[in-house]
Amino acid sequence: MPKILVADDSRFQVALLTNALQENGFEVVVAQDACQAGMVARRTAPDAIVLDINMPGGSGIEVLKRLRHSTKTQGIPVVVATGSSDSGVREAAMELGVVNFLTKPVDLNQLCRILRELVDVKAPV
Repeated sequence: MPKILVADDSRFQVALLTNALQENGFEVVVAQDACQAGMVARRTAPDAIVLDINMPGGSGIEVLKRLRHSTKTQGIPVVVATGSSDSGVREAAMELGVVNFLTKPVDLNQLCRILRELVDVKAPV
């Protein structure tokens, strides 16, 4: 079962994403701030990461930079799911190699489709 790290400080968003991902055959691990996100990614080696940009303890951009500089995490695909519509943030994230940039509220079917393609998993029947 593919493992997805959901890094978001909103408990509501984490619950929403966790439920949708688990219903679609993913295992979910959670980080609720920027510091946790990097530690959990290194410790659990997820197959992909769904990352918020605005979190306590640092921005998602800072998390992306740390992920890309670590040999343990540099190859993990990252999908940004954020409430930020700042084009500068989007550009910075894309330069750091995110595979997709989604604006909240996230279309859960689209997110699951993107993640299935990233980890090459078939949709549940």
